[in-house]
Amino acid sequence: MTDTTARTRLDPALRTLGIVIVVGGITAMLDMTMVAVALADLARAFRTPVTTIQWVSAAYLLAIAVVIPVTGRLAERFGARTMWMFALSAFLAGSALCGLAWSAGSLIAFRALQGVGGGMIVPLSLMILARAAGPEQRGRVMAIVAMPAQVAPIMGPLIGGVIVDAASWRWIFYVNVPVCLVALLLARRGIPADAPEHRGEGRWLDLTGLALLAPGLGLTLYGLSTSAHRLPLLAAGTALLVVFAVHASRPRAVAPLLNLRLFAHRPFAAATALSFLSRLSIFGVLILMPLYYQQVRGYGALSAGLLLAPQSLGTMLALPYVGRLTDRIGARPVVLAGIAVTTLGTLVFTQVGPHTSGVALGVALLIWGTGVAAVAVPVSAAAYEGLAPAEIPGATSVITTVQTVGASVGAAVLTAILAAHHDTAAGFAGTFWWVLGFTALTLVPAMLLPRVRGSR
Repeated sequence: MTDTTARTRLDPALRTLGIVIVVGGITAMLDMTMVAVALADLARAFRTPVTTIQWVSAAYLLAIAVVIPVTGRLAERFGARTMWMFALSAFLAGSALCGLAWSAGSLIAFRALQGVGGGMIVPLSLMILARAAGPEQRGRVMAIVAMPAQVAPIMGPLIGGVIVDAASWRWIFYVNVPVCLVALLLARRGIPADAPEHRGEGRWLDLTGLALLAPGLGLTLYGLSTSAHRLPLLAAGTALLVVFAVHASRPRAVAPLLNLRLFAHRPFAAATALSFLSRLSIFGVLILMPLYYQQVRGYGALSAGLLLAPQSLGTMLALPYVGRLTDRIGARPVVLAGIAVTTLGTLVFTQVGPHTSGVALGVALLIWGTGVAAVAVPVSAAAYEGLAPAEIPGATSVITTVQTVGASVGAAVLTAILAAHHDTAAGFAGTFWWVLGFTALTLVPAMLLPRVRGSR
């Protein structure tokens, strides 16, 4: 065997570790997209409005947003393998309890528990594989761990639709239980034990920041998703977030939960703002379209999942070209082109009615999905432009948290707007005009992205 062949082949032990990680990660990724096609059934089952049932998604995302910043610190304190087992166990317990839920409130609470486990899975998978792989194999290993993220948008709605139509919404959650059990058994044998990096010396977790951030996000999102008489909750949540921002930005802050001082760096600030606004509109569409197909057009969950496939197809087809273009001409022109394309697709959504052509909507979703890829990839690259290597982990925590909060806000705000229109065809069209407005807002931070060519 030549040296070149040895370098191109992935180490068998590393390949096995990648498979173990993918088995654990695929459940969390699929669950985020499976639930989208079940919201209409959940609203009927619990006789509750969409503004309430959307919290089944929002609570999951909110838990992820809170847990992502602390995952790295927990892994340092207790070991990555231990935290991986904990994350899978929490996700398993949350899934089983979601399947047993007796009310919308209980389901939302159990989804938050499920989100604690699901939110830890992705950063832990990256951490475990990055440590195990050397520089020569890291790229191929990361391609393995990225597989669930690529497959989930297409397979999640389809699998969720099959389960809901063939059995019931409860099996969307029960199906995670055997997969998590297998993942736990594989992890016990396949993930090497690692010693904790911190054994209690010094300050390892910003408890003050956590105590401010978690209720601040929860109260703010709850206030945004409900009527005006809950404005005091929105004000209280906003106040907590402001206090958290002051706390985390102090010059003497030691190991803040989120390093907000990174916002002094213009490319990072612009990319983070763009990530928030784009996720707000993207997740809004992913919530609204299945509801439109089921509530206005009368399709079942499986049909709705199939009709969403063009969006994922457009994203997957565009991804390879978007990365190359970003490296050649820089982030700003690619993102601006992506915003233009998503705007074109969203314009079609603003015209939806009871008899809108399915072909037209499929083409619009394909176009829109292409634009989503052209926005997401360059923003991820631009966020790290000019940052020191030591700042990259903190930047990853901030931007991932902001993206997740943006998705939660999108679900909360847009379903509240839809409910005000009484979930009619005209209501969906009117709500999509808001999506178009949010898409237009992304032009502001996009113009602040780096104009020069991306560099590696």
